[in-house]
Amino acid sequence: MGQNFRHEYKFQINPGEYQRLRARLKTFLRPDPHGGQKGEYRIRSVYFDDLKDKALWEKIEGTDLREKFRLRYYNDDLSFLVLEKKSKINGLCSKQGERLTAEQASCLFHGDLTWMLEEGGPVSRELFIKMKNQRLAPKLVLDYRREAFLYPAGNVRVTLDKEIRSARFWPELLTTSRPTFPAAGGAMLMEVKYDQFLPEAIRELVQLGSRLAGSFSKYAAGRAFW
Repeated sequence: MGQNFRHEYKFQINPGEYQRLRARLKTFLRPDPHGGQKGEYRIRSVYFDDLKDKALWEKIEGTDLREKFRLRYYNDDLSFLVLEKKSKINGLCSKQGERLTAEQASCLFHGDLTWMLEEGGPVSRELFIKMKNQRLAPKLVLDYRREAFLYPAGNVRVTLDKEIRSARFWPELLTTSRPTFPAAGGAMLMEVKYDQFLPEAIRELVQLGSRLAGSFSKYAAGRAFW
């Protein structure tokens, strides 16, 4: 998975806006095939941070140059685990990632990092260094449901996230369950991502009156109580 810088804008939306946007997007855009028959999928992410919550505070303060590490999987499928590094530079976002096995992820969650230098790719090796030198560690489990829609011109991807829930990280999360709790006061989120340009048709399709893109962060919302 290579590095590609993209524009990314986030809009916090209410249930009424969610329903209107969903109807528009379903009419004019192609649904993400990963959504299956229901058109949506569940995402679980594990976010890493250091002892001073550097990633959290950089997001809250809007630091121009920042990064965060997370491990992500979909629909409880442990055969497809992705370790990601997400970077933001002057408003542009990029993501690098690599597949992990469930055994590797379990070792990572329990503090066994020996495999990362021997078997891991660039993201694993960088995370290893930062876990050793900067004391990065898993901090938060975040769950939500996503509907995604695609538009080929501009490589546009519009996502709608709902039922955002969080819990404090626990090392056995791949094999045991714990309750998660509503985050962000039940807020929903629309994200609009594209490469070099956003087609005017899409700009009009997702318009929300005079509302401007915000800095809503699912990670920051999830950390409110943890």
